[in-house]
Amino acid sequence: MTKHLGADGGTGGQAADGRTADVHEAAARARRPQCAAPSPGSGSRADGAHAQAGVNPASEGSGRAARPSAVEAPAVRPGGPRSDGAEPQTDRLRYLDAATRQIARGMNLDETLQELCRAAVPAFADVALVHLYSPLPVGDEATDPPGVLRLHTMDRAPRRTADVRGSGPLPPVDDTARAAEVVRLSPTGPLARLLRAGRPVFGDLPGIRSVVAELLGVPNSPGTVPPGRRLILAPLHGRSHAMGSVVLIRGPGRADFTGDDLLVASQLATHTALGIHKAVLYAREASVADALQRTMLPPSLPEPTGVQLASRYLPASRTAQVGGDWYDAILLPGNRVALVIGDVMGHSMTSAAIMGQLRTIVQTLAGLDLPPDEVLHHLDEQAERLGSEHTATCLYAMYDPVLHRLLVSNAGHLPPVLLHPDGSTEVLPVPPGVPIGVGGGGFESTEMHAPAGSTLLLYTDGLVESRDSDVLTGVDRLRARLRAAASGSGPPAPAEVCEQALGTLGAGDRDDDIALLAARFEGILPETVAYWYMAPRPQTARQARRLTRRTLRDWGLDSLVESTELMVSEVVANAVRFASRPITLRLLCTDVLRCEVGDNSPLVPRMRHARLSDEGGRGLFLVDQLAQSWGATRVSTGKVVWFEQPLPGDQEPV
Repeated sequence: MTKHLGADGGTGGQAADGRTADVHEAAARARRPQCAAPSPGSGSRADGAHAQAGVNPASEGSGRAARPSAVEAPAVRPGGPRSDGAEPQTDRLRYLDAATRQIARGMNLDETLQELCRAAVPAFADVALVHLYSPLPVGDEATDPPGVLRLHTMDRAPRRTADVRGSGPLPPVDDTARAAEVVRLSPTGPLARLLRAGRPVFGDLPGIRSVVAELLGVPNSPGTVPPGRRLILAPLHGRSHAMGSVVLIRGPGRADFTGDDLLVASQLATHTALGIHKAVLYAREASVADALQRTMLPPSLPEPTGVQLASRYLPASRTAQVGGDWYDAILLPGNRVALVIGDVMGHSMTSAAIMGQLRTIVQTLAGLDLPPDEVLHHLDEQAERLGSEHTATCLYAMYDPVLHRLLVSNAGHLPPVLLHPDGSTEVLPVPPGVPIGVGGGGFESTEMHAPAGSTLLLYTDGLVESRDSDVLTGVDRLRARLRAAASGSGPPAPAEVCEQALGTLGAGDRDDDIALLAARFEGILPETVAYWYMAPRPQTARQARRLTRRTLRDWGLDSLVESTELMVSEVVANAVRFASRPITLRLLCTDVLRCEVGDNSPLVPRMRHARLSDEGGRGLFLVDQLAQSWGATRVSTGKVVWFEQPLPGDQEPV
């Protein structure tokens, strides 16, 4: 995308701008009339295309050849006569010092090129055109440059109405200056060779006119390219790669460029190229960090029955590095869901990597259906193996929509806030525990009622703690915002709760990253659940069929009776073979019909294809063919085998 600055409302022509005052002040001093008249060839080289002096900053420590420097020759600013006195040299050095410092202010690509235009236009030239390779090379590896240059920035000075000496009006700046949006290069062409050489040249040199015409997007014919030495083409060459070019043009009302001006253009281009190199590396690091953060966080949240979920993540505003905040929602057997939030100390790639490992460990432990305190205990043990220098906080909550119960355990994290259906808020009284990775601390699980219609908000400290506010004050403000969210006609949606919790946080208000996880508890109605305990006897399968048949008819699901009876009989019969304690059978009718059979044996059944001569081995095959989905999960008390069937098309949930 081309940036148009200067006379079109940009920054290039704003000579009174505070950020560029030092540059234009130096340029103004250099424009003062000098006592000595210029002597032919004094202080300049016969051929500016081959002028070399000074040291190229990019070559220090990089082994590259030195490129021209503007500090070797006496000079005056454009438009004034030349002198070999010390004052013009001082003015030129003062201008270069201010200009290079201004270019170095840029932190990204756009800012760097914008500062170049502020420094060059109108103090040094009337028009500046910047073309960059697409894509820009990254790093120091030697690679072939791309074959396309694209116009990135174009800046022109505003119209001038009077000579700086006050001798009368000057012709206006040439407003017809154009630039090619896209330039396709041949690897062996003159433009590619010029960019690789890295030395600025005048536009009137033999063989250069065609190159300039290509960049300006005009025919290579007389009158289309600025005549004389009114144009400088300076390659943008970084530490290892050519990155593009900058074209500097003077209007008809200014003196032509001199050999010393060529050295100034060389320094401007060199410092700009170094700034572009820095900006490209900075953008690449930020992109890698952002990609790493995105892959560490869940791409989407599950949709468990009886719970609505929403989440938000905001990176810190003062750094491009990622943080260690994370959240997760994990489906558990029995329609339960685990809600997890944590924060690894620090802001770095290492913090993000540790966060990813801890999140994976939590997912594995949750799959074992352990109580929250045991999950944190084992997580702490695994974190110690990652290194004692890595600590984290974590809160693990388990919600059962059937029992409307919440089981919470905490490891040094901020307690969650529960928004009740009546609009009141409560900070859950959960023992804080010690952070993960410290070791030696016991964790406790706290059980409490989770009423239907309430919303639980899990958050990290970046939401409530800042330079201007302590944690307690931040939590009070959070509760006030949540009460405001619940002041409407109905309970707010989880996404609305997240937005309200963030409030008016802006880009300059976040010293730390923020993770939010909101869960609105809706629960499962008791009349949609049927639950039985049965002794592991040969007659249990027949009893299970009878209970299933009666329940489905009560729910009006007569069309599912036959298939459900058959699958329940097969699964229960398999559980009877291995169970030594009572078997559980549970039916749930929500958006699907779900059947769960649990026993105390950890052996998980696997489907196999029975041979014609086998008398058994076909039970799970039948379940696989008849059910919409099925599975087997190990739990702390044994295992649970479940299957689901879609409700009939005209059947509403009970």
